[in-house]
Amino acid sequence: MSAAGAFFTRWRVRLGYPLAIAVLFFSRPTPWSILIGAVIGAAGLFLRAFAAGYLHKQAVLTITGPYAHTRNPLYFGSCILVLGTSIAAHSWVSGILLVAYFALFYSIVMRREENELRMHHGAAFEEYARAVPLFFPRITPAKLQGSSPGNFSFAQYRKNHEWQAGAGFLLLLVILFLIWYLRPH
Repeated sequence: MSAAGAFFTRWRVRLGYPLAIAVLFFSRPTPWSILIGAVIGAAGLFLRAFAAGYLHKQAVLTITGPYAHTRNPLYFGSCILVLGTSIAAHSWVSGILLVAYFALFYSIVMRREENELRMHHGAAFEEYARAVPLFFPRITPAKLQGSSPGNFSFAQYRKNHEWQAGAGFLLLLVILFLIWYLRPH
């Protein structure tokens, strides 16, 4: 793993905390921005939850469910979540900070993870990478030879701790509502 890849992997969550403080500082939420952002963010959370129910980290190459549409459905769901958060915050500065952070960190993290999968799964990953786009989903699922249909597993969802993303987003929405409520009107 490159030094840059290791840095971005290790620090993406840690640097998310000061980013959240900056986003909240610059936010100017309204009830409508919070509601619209919550609906869009919920779509991102749903995609993340759906993907987490299929993902068996490090155990197998997951190529079914949402992984038959994009190699990174968790991160695509996170992108939708970033959009929802930007709308809820109702601030160009907050939106730019969120998009820049996501684009910088996750583009590097996706490539690092792709290299790890290539090393672990070789030709199977290469075939998968040729059929399924890195980020933006294909409309129809890829039909890969030897792939099983796979099923969503709530136990796998819990094992991947995906509930934490939902809890964090809910906390963010509550804080944005409090910022709006406590701000002089």
